[in-house]
Amino acid sequence: MSVTEMFSFIQGFLSADQDIREDIRKVVQVLEQTAREILTVLQSVHQPSGFKDIPSKCLKARELFCTVRNHTGELKTKFPVEQYYRYHEHWRFVLQRLAFLAAFVVYLESESLVTREEVAQILAIEVDREKGFHLDVEDYLAGVLILASELSRLAVNSVTAGDYGRPLRISNFINELDSGFRLLNLKNDPLRKRYDGLKYDVKKIEEVVYDLSIRGLAKEQEAGGDK
Repeated sequence: MSVTEMFSFIQGFLSADQDIREDIRKVVQVLEQTAREILTVLQSVHQPSGFKDIPSKCLKARELFCTVRNHTGELKTKFPVEQYYRYHEHWRFVLQRLAFLAAFVVYLESESLVTREEVAQILAIEVDREKGFHLDVEDYLAGVLILASELSRLAVNSVTAGDYGRPLRISNFINELDSGFRLLNLKNDPLRKRYDGLKYDVKKIEEVVYDLSIRGLAKEQEAGGDK
């Protein structure tokens, strides 16, 4: 093979790779738009009136996840299955956002932590990398950490809305989450930096709970709950 032929072959490889990346980007852009639509629906729970309408917001979000599933199904067809990590950078961010949104919906519905398996099911992708397009464990963890930040904001807005019991429950949840992350030896730099933010979320929520306790609102809420 001559030098010219060799470089022509390389150019063909690069062009094919670029075509794959362009196809992936087009689908990812649609996924990002749907993720923004889901976030817009869920953000309304931070409004005082939004607390009364959480079930309908979650239902609307789950309907939009049907669109997500259609596009993740399309995304799977855009690249060779064995080259997942070659192109992972293109969808990593949007998958983390979608994992967060799925976690937020599940928390609003049941005040529990969504599992990686549940997120994968909501997104219609796999858990095991051997099976193809899957939810990488670090992307799942990143989504959970985004949830923690969202819940710290929800704790503050709950007080504004007069819901004094919710910050106490959020505090318990976030403390359990923090304990869980302490068990992990995180070597992924972006993930570790995001985990550092969890400490501030814990502190922010503790300040909210402390303020409620000082004002006697926490005890008042507990007494009301006992009745």
